[in-house]
Amino acid sequence: MGDKANTHPGAAGRAVAADHPASVRNVVLVGHSGSGKTTLVEALALAARAVNRAGRVEDGGTVSDYDEIEHRQQRSVQLSLVPVEWGGIKVNLLDTPGYADFVGELRAGLRAADAALFVVSASDGVDGSTRMVWEECAAVGMPRAIVITHLEAARSDFEEMTRICAEAFGADDPDAVLPLYLPLHGRQAADGHAPVTGLIGVLSQKLFDYSSGERAESEPGEDQLPLIEEARNRLIEGIISESEDETLMDRYLGGETVDVKTLIEDLERAVARGVFFPVLAAAPAADGARQGLGTVELLELVTRGFPTPLEHEVHRVTSIDGKPRELKPCDPNAPLVAEVVKTSSDPYVGRLSLIRVFSGTLRADQTVHVSGHGLADRGHEDHDVDERIGALSTPFGKQQRPVSHVVAGDLACVAKLSRAETGDTLSAKDDPLLMEPWQMPDPLLPLAIQAHSKPDEDKLSQGLSRLVAEDPTMRLEQNQDTHQVVLWCLGEAHADVALERLRSRYGVQVDVVPHKVSLRETFAGRSAGRGRHVKQSGGHGQYAICEIEVEPLPGGSGIEFVDKVVGGAVPRQFIPSVEKGVRAQALKGVAAGHPLVDVRVTLLDGKAHSVDSSDAAFQTAGALALREAAADAKIHLLEPVAEVSVLVGDDYVGAVMSDLSGRRGRVLGTEQTPGGRTLVRAEVPEIEIGRYAVDLRSLSHGTARFSRAYARHEPMPPQIAESIREEARAAS
Repeated sequence: MGDKANTHPGAAGRAVAADHPASVRNVVLVGHSGSGKTTLVEALALAARAVNRAGRVEDGGTVSDYDEIEHRQQRSVQLSLVPVEWGGIKVNLLDTPGYADFVGELRAGLRAADAALFVVSASDGVDGSTRMVWEECAAVGMPRAIVITHLEAARSDFEEMTRICAEAFGADDPDAVLPLYLPLHGRQAADGHAPVTGLIGVLSQKLFDYSSGERAESEPGEDQLPLIEEARNRLIEGIISESEDETLMDRYLGGETVDVKTLIEDLERAVARGVFFPVLAAAPAADGARQGLGTVELLELVTRGFPTPLEHEVHRVTSIDGKPRELKPCDPNAPLVAEVVKTSSDPYVGRLSLIRVFSGTLRADQTVHVSGHGLADRGHEDHDVDERIGALSTPFGKQQRPVSHVVAGDLACVAKLSRAETGDTLSAKDDPLLMEPWQMPDPLLPLAIQAHSKPDEDKLSQGLSRLVAEDPTMRLEQNQDTHQVVLWCLGEAHADVALERLRSRYGVQVDVVPHKVSLRETFAGRSAGRGRHVKQSGGHGQYAICEIEVEPLPGGSGIEFVDKVVGGAVPRQFIPSVEKGVRAQALKGVAAGHPLVDVRVTLLDGKAHSVDSSDAAFQTAGALALREAAADAKIHLLEPVAEVSVLVGDDYVGAVMSDLSGRRGRVLGTEQTPGGRTLVRAEVPEIEIGRYAVDLRSLSHGTARFSRAYARHEPMPPQIAESIREEARAAS
């Protein structure tokens, strides 16, 4: 691994196709924002000759040249696929955003991949969110390797970063996180920094010099061999400890020399099994150069050490009615099972669906069944329809290169699937199947919007439906209480991208308005009211009088209506009319315009007229009676309270609990969880946690997660309630 340069013809200008799963590698790049993932993808594409020396594809764009929003924001906001070829192997590089707001794109990349490259900046180190993703990969046994970038930065230190990575990622076994290569430094500059110009193979003990722009191999000098002896011995011991040959360690400790070929084979198997995690270094090529530092070594690791899709465990598959189906892993001749891992819009071809085929073979012009996907609560309808596959293609920057078919294990794009959304399953129309969906993060930042103008209002509904079809981490809510349209997002950057896509892609301009929570009103004590609706000004009059008593009930009781009229003071046919009027007024509110709840309304007495009484008259009288009762009573304003659970590192528990208390929260308890984390449970008024998704990220440096669920409504503090009433009066 890493001993021979690749000399195969480049893949530029043609689609990279795969005819068997064994010739595919699906690799997701993971790392914090600014770690250099996209730059690394471009460097790998250049080394594999998928682009020219200027980093350009045929149309003049770059491999990452896809989304105009990314150019404006200078950061990745979506998952992108860059297929390259190395040594006859198709490598699907899945570049993911590093910013926490786009974790949904990251999870889609993890779903589509069979292995992960964790990209770590030598100048920034390992952040908490990257550690959390590592743990997610570890939980499912995904093979991983670590790439250290930005070695050109002042005071960067490969050895120190390797030690930090071993501490961060090798908690169970630090000897499973070891470098395969050591940096080869050039002449020291005036500032004392010696640039990295090449690599030293720890196993092969060969030098790989990149200073000329092409990888040149040579033998080390006698003075350089002692520099790698300690690293080599440790790497050999780490490889042997993970070897499937249980006799190898005894033979090694007994003094037997293990040949390099055996060590490399054991290393490749350990990497593919997800028990050994090699560390490499990489840097983009200098101007005019073809091969960036470490790109050849990295491509060889990917093609020789990472597993094929044949080794990927099949996700749970069922029939539409839920009966389990056993499928042979990644068989091109088995029943079709593919999944939409990303949905996007292209200005020229319309909707594009990035799909991974897990079983069977997907062909152009084939009719498939679309099933999925259990996210109706987020505005995504479940699907159970047939659709015809149009053109199949592999993306490369802004280009779409046509292919005729996609075998199990490979990825491609399908154009114009009008019904399929992210997370949906594609299967044979005569044998519809459903894959178990992956876990989507819950959007917890509300963004209330309204159309900027009448033309925008006409296009808003369609624009929003397309927006949420692309992004399953976004939830669309039409709040019946506040009459607001709310987009629930993962953070401020996620919200900004949503607004920009509405404007630029769908031509809808919206205004952001303050988000309202669903308040309620209730009576603090007993009260009575009389409703009199009498109009006799010629012609058919209106006559209805009713007397009611209102008393509070326990929370969650709703509205209870009781009839205690005696002697027929209110005719029987009009008693439902009084109740209808009371309930209609309760829905409108009696103090600040919020629904009235948790009261018992008792009809005690009334009067009717033999000619002028009517259903409408008694409805009006019932509403008037409730309003009069409210005018003489103390009305509580009720606010929704949420149950909040925060999973946070132990270092930030105190700060989180203090912050929750400052939000009028009541901490109910804490619970220790594995990995040095604590689960904090609290009840917090919803009005206080509108921006908690943003604030918690800042408070915990991106390492905490939280969930929320509605608990109940309870009385709001008088001073806050009064300010809300003042706002209501000012608006009326």
